[in-house]
Order: sequence, then C-alpha cells, then structure tokens
Amino acid sequence: MAAATRHAAGLLLPLIAICTFATVVSARHDDGHLGVTYDARSLIVNGKRELLFAGSVHYPRSTPDMWPDIMDKAKKGGINLIQTYVFWNVHEPVQGQYDFEGRYDLVKFVKLAQEQGMYVSLRIGPFIQGEWNFGEIIYPFNEQFVQYHMERFVRKVVDKMKEEKLFASQGGPIIIAQVENEYNMVQKAFRKGGKRYIQWASDMALSLGAGVPWMMCKQQDAPGPVINACNGRNCGDTWAGPNSPTKPLLWTENWTAQYRVFGDPPSQRSAEDLAYSVARFFSKNGTMVNYYMYHGGTNFGRTASAFVATRYYDEAPLDEYGMLKEPKWGHLRDLHQALKLSKKAILWGSYSFQSLGKDAEARVYQDNDKICAAFLTNTNPIDDTTVTFRGIDYFLPHRSISILPDCRTVIFNTQRINAQHNSRTFSPVVERKKIKRWLMFQDHIPRIEDDGIVKNFEPLELINMTKDTTDYLWYTTSFVLQQEDLPRRRDIRPVLQLASLGHAVHAFANGKYLGTAHGSKIEKSFVFQKPMKLKAGTNHITILAMTIGLPDSGPYLEHRLAGVHVVTVQGLNTGTLDLTSNLWGHSVGLVGEKLQIFNQPGFSKVQWTNAEANTPITWYKRYFNTPVGNDPVVIDLSTMSKGLVWVNGEGIGRYWVSNLSPLGTPTQTIYHIPRSFLKPKRNVIVVFEEAGGNPDGIQIFTARRDDICTFVSEYHPGAIRSWARQQGQIRSIAEDVKPEAHLKCPDRKVIQAVTFASFGNPSGMCGNYTVGSCHAPRTHNLVEKVCLGKASCILPVKGKAYEANEQCVGTTATLAVQVHCA
Repeated sequence: MAAATRHAAGLLLPLIAICTFATVVSARHDDGHLGVTYDARSLIVNGKRELLFAGSVHYPRSTPDMWPDIMDKAKKGGINLIQTYVFWNVHEPVQGQYDFEGRYDLVKFVKLAQEQGMYVSLRIGPFIQGEWNFGEIIYPFNEQFVQYHMERFVRKVVDKMKEEKLFASQGGPIIIAQVENEYNMVQKAFRKGGKRYIQWASDMALSLGAGVPWMMCKQQDAPGPVINACNGRNCGDTWAGPNSPTKPLLWTENWTAQYRVFGDPPSQRSAEDLAYSVARFFSKNGTMVNYYMYHGGTNFGRTASAFVATRYYDEAPLDEYGMLKEPKWGHLRDLHQALKLSKKAILWGSYSFQSLGKDAEARVYQDNDKICAAFLTNTNPIDDTTVTFRGIDYFLPHRSISILPDCRTVIFNTQRINAQHNSRTFSPVVERKKIKRWLMFQDHIPRIEDDGIVKNFEPLELINMTKDTTDYLWYTTSFVLQQEDLPRRRDIRPVLQLASLGHAVHAFANGKYLGTAHGSKIEKSFVFQKPMKLKAGTNHITILAMTIGLPDSGPYLEHRLAGVHVVTVQGLNTGTLDLTSNLWGHSVGLVGEKLQIFNQPGFSKVQWTNAEANTPITWYKRYFNTPVGNDPVVIDLSTMSKGLVWVNGEGIGRYWVSNLSPLGTPTQTIYHIPRSFLKPKRNVIVVFEEAGGNPDGIQIFTARRDDICTFVSEYHPGAIRSWARQQGQIRSIAEDVKPEAHLKCPDRKVIQAVTFASFGNPSGMCGNYTVGSCHAPRTHNLVEKVCLGKASCILPVKGKAYEANEQCVGTTATLAVQVHCA
C-alpha cells in the first residue's frame, strides 16, 4: 500500500481510492453474518462502507423510561451509532457481583438501539474516567492484581453481550468495542509497566472473540490491529492520525461543550463551531465522529467525580432532560444529511487538494464525473471571502466549510444555520399549601466521648476512612483552657485554623457553627480560618469534612488524599495551641444516612419537628404532588447552600448553590427530578442541608422549550430537505431552492403568539432578539397571518415579502422570528 502523506496541519491525508485497502478482521463468521472489518478509509459493516455519526449517551445518567425518546431523537438527528461506556451498580466490584439492572441495564439499552436500527460502540473500560466517581473503578498498579480483575470484568461484559447475540458478528448492533480509556495520559507514570500493560490489554481484548474491531482512544501506540482514535474539540486539525496506514480515522469524543464543575462559569460551544469541526474532519478522510455528549443527563446520587456538577453536559444537542437544544440539534442534523449526500464520493473517491487563495482551500473526493464531492473551506476566523472553484464563484463566510455533494452545488455551510432555534423556560408549579409544610431533623454533632468514635493521636485521612460509602467524615477533639489562656482584650478572639487536603469542611466550636471553606477542582487543598468563642474549662472542636466526589483522572488515584491534617487555635493569650497531635475522634457519615431517613422506612427512626431556616447539618422533608403533563420536572434550590437531595428515596444528586462562579452566580440551582421517580401524589422530598438555607424558598418547576425561533438571511443556502440524490445525481426536489424559515412546535402544540418578528438586520439570541437599524414594520403582522394557530409554518426570506425598504443601508437581509407554542 502507498504510504499516507502527512499534511502540514497535522492530520493524515486520505489514501486514494485506487489503493488496495487491507482488512484486519475476519469478514465472515460461522453463523453467516459478515460482521465488521476495516481499512484505511472506514469501518466496513456487513460488507458495506459506512459514514458513522455517533452520539454518546450514558444510560445511568438518564432513566430507562427516557431511553426510547432519546434514541428516537438521536436517530431523527441523523445519528446512526450510539456510543456508551459500560457502567455497573456496585461499590466493590472486586468482591461483589456486577449488577446490570435498572438504570444500569446495559442489555436493555443496547437492544433499544438495535430496535431503532442504530449501531452501538461499546466502551468497556473498565476504567472509563467520564467524570464518574473514581473513573468507575481504580485498582492499585500491581500488574497481577490489575490484570486478573480487569480481564474478569471485560470478559464478563463480552460474554454477556455474546449471550444476548449483540455483537455484529452475531447479527447484533455492536460494531466496535473499546478497552481502557485515555491511558496514554497516565502511561508515562508507570514507565515500562505502562507500555507492557497496553500490550497486555490489547492482547486480552482480542483474545475474547467478540468478532468486532477494538479501539483505544488517545492511545497513539495502540498495538497491532487495535485502532487508535482521537478525543478533542478539533481532531481534523490537531490529531496526527492513525498509527498505521491500514487503520481508519475515528473520532471517539468530539466535545459538544464541556462538563460543568461547581464554581465554574457557564460552558458553551456554538453549533457553527461544532459543525465546522465535523466537516473539517470528514474533509480529511474522517469517516466516524462521536459527539461527547449527545445527551448529557444527570449525575444522580454520588456518582459525579470530584467537584463535577450534578447537571452533566447540558449544552449537548439533547439537553439534560432529553429536550432538543436548538439550533445545535438541527444544524448537526442538516450537516449529517449533507455528508450522507456526499457518501459515495467520501468513501470511494480519489482525494485531491487545491489552494483557493489565502486561508481558502478545496478538498475534493471524486470517483467519476457523477460521483464528486467538494469541501470549500475558509479557515480565516474573522474575514469572509469569495473564491473561484471550477469556474464558479462561491462566497465563503469566515471560518466555515461549504459542502458541495456534486462539486457544483452548495447545499450546506457550517456558518449558515437554517435550523430553528429555541430557548428553555421554567414554569413554577402551583401547590396546595397544606402539603407544602416542611419538617426538619437536625443531625447529631458528635463529641470525642461519644460511643463508636474511632480515636487516634492525629486526624486520620478521609478517603481511607469513608471508603466511598459517604461524602462525610466527622473529626472531633476537646481541650482544656484556663482563664489566663483566653484573650483579655475585647477586640481579640481566638481563631480556629485548619489545613485540609480537600475537599470542604464545616466547623463547630462548642456546638456553635463557625463557617465553611472549600477547595476547587484545580486546587483541592485549602485553609479554614474563623473566629470563635471559647471558655475556661473544656472546649470542643468538631469538623465535618467531606469529599465532593472522588477523582477520575491521573495516575495513582488510589493514593489521593483528603481531609483535615493540621489544626491550630490562634489568638490565645498564651500563644498558638497546636491541636494536630491531640487525641482526635472520627465518625464516618451522618446519623440520617445510617438510618436512611431519606427513605420512607427511615422516617419514623428520628423525631421530625417544624422546620426552621438557616440551621446547619439539618434534614428537611415535605410532600408534593406530581405536576400534570409530560414536561420535565425540576426542583429549584436557589435558597439553599450545599447538600444532597432525594425524591421518594432516589438520589437526585449533590447541590452546591453557595459555590459561586467568577461571574458571581451559582453554577447550578435547578436539579432534575425524572418523572419515573414520581408517584401521582404525595411524593416526598428530603434535603440534607450542610450550612443552612431557607427550605420555604424551594420550588417545583416544569421545563419547556416552547419558545422557538428562526434566524435566516437571503444569503443562506436552501433548506437541506430541498436536495436528494437521484440516479446518482444531486437533484432539487423543491420547486424553488431558496432560503426559507421553518418553525415547528414540539409535542403536538400550536403557535399561540408571535413575540418577535423583524426583517432587516436584527440581532441577539432566541429569547432575546432586538430590532436593528433596518426593520420592515409589517413583518410582525405578516408572520402572524402565516403562522398563528398552526403546528408549523414556512416563512419566505425575501425583503419583498415583508415590504422592506430597499433604501435601508447596512441590512443583512435577515428574518428573525420568535413564537410561543402552547
């Protein structure tokens, strides 16, 4: 085979189609199924080359009743491959049995994808990272120990999939599997052992007889036939490509935004940028992209890793609740369709590259006069340009790619969005007052003389003590002061100072709450300093220390430390008192956790009283009825501080409203309550509040995306649905291919009101449009005439249709409309 040419941008250029592509997996199996092979161009499924548009969906981050809807929306968005990690529902898989039930029912999830006609990429791990607590499972780096337990788990998963006939070699949907995950990031720390481990993991996976290719992401030295794949935001420009000319270019994680960390500002990635990255990758011989995440979902319970927020990848094409996030979902759908119309050329055509001037280029795939696709690219991030390609002039917006599936007709541009937009709103649920009353139980603040206290002459490390059974570890000690030890001046007070290795603490002196301090995702350790009131005689210091999830990345995770390690009292008349080597007592977890008072059977085990606000280390509970309809249900905790929430015994996740981002706002105040967790009446909310908040301010809301918008100019390409491939040719299937604005209400609703309409040069985002200096006054009336009372409508994008003033200088000839559906 001819050697691949390396382009200056870093990505391997495609091998031309006249080369002989080498396959590496047996093409036919005993039961007659062709299975999966691959070559330098693509994966080959059951004898057919495929363009694969994958979406990551982590089944435990949603609920089984949500899976069918998520799959359906993914398929309608052009996704033909579901990618997921393998999760299990046990704390100690080394000793326990792997549990694939409920939200962890992998078999059910894979079969649902198969019913939708989609393929599956199974990322087995067993270490997955994925912002999941401890990266799912961590073993100390003892080669024998790791190899035994890792093979035990991977074999268990493969055998389970074989038993259910879910591999493509058996006629199932699983076409590729992954062993390990981003190991290259830690490999150097283990020196020769790391290289040896990767070879062993590869050999082990191949020996299991799954009958599909295996891959390793971010593993540039993936051995033998194991495919190395890319993770990142722009693999079309940043990746060196496969480590063998016989392997295809696979993008296993194209980050649709970024997961959120408590204390972070909002993270966003535009639909235009995401589409550009995908078109760029496919223009350079890529044939599979996976959106990480396509549906983000929720980190229920204590499943999130260190400092990761409960809402996971809400900026994905399907938001946390599984609703379409437009225009990201629709723009990518249109991109997928444009690439599918170019499929034959991309998969079989010979490649050529042509410079079209400064910052402009054409990448062409052509098999014959009928099969030809071109990607015209303007890489300049600021300036638009016009280029000439094959005798025709084409306008290219800044940092955009135009796709020409016949090398003549632009049917899609990454910078021009034809898809509709939407914005999300939250509506309060009106509740009956008599079921809104809160009750409370204040948890016990221990002292060193309590029963069951573990004593030691220094504070013990937190993670080793809690063993991931709880976030919380109490530290308590006592000391005696004489009257002459206390400050004599009224303006001086003793100060408690402690140093912690992470992640957060709440401190008490003689039972009185002093305050809180915490680290961050970047720097877990911190120092706490608060003044306190002490007395002559015995004084008690009690500290509630905690982790906010365990780490999920980096080498030697089993050696990570947390908790209090230095404690002093400053400001005494007799100097600083070092309590670090004092006798310390330790108590794992909370009384309420041990009695499980977040569950109905545990309610009667404690005495509940009428609730009071601003009480630290307190459990609150009340009842509510399920909101009518099918809209997602959420709880607003903006009046609380930090803690955990349960609904009907199901862990909703950690909340941390008091941890503000650099913008001065909480990272997250709204938390998802899946409808499958609810009963028709008398659902019980239990909130454990650490620092003190006002439970009366907690509200139940429903989420909607009923405000839909369009923002299309005269310079946009025609709608992607205007084109089809007929008899090998790209043909128009519309009477007149021109830009149009499409609006369609969700869930069988109709357009109830037009809240904004302007033709000219409007600006802003859906939910916040403003009229520009050029505006056709009759736009609003004309849009109402066409759209009111309808489930969908199509609006022309032409100045004449809205009686626009042709003398208006500076118009962008853009139509912006926002309507409300009900």
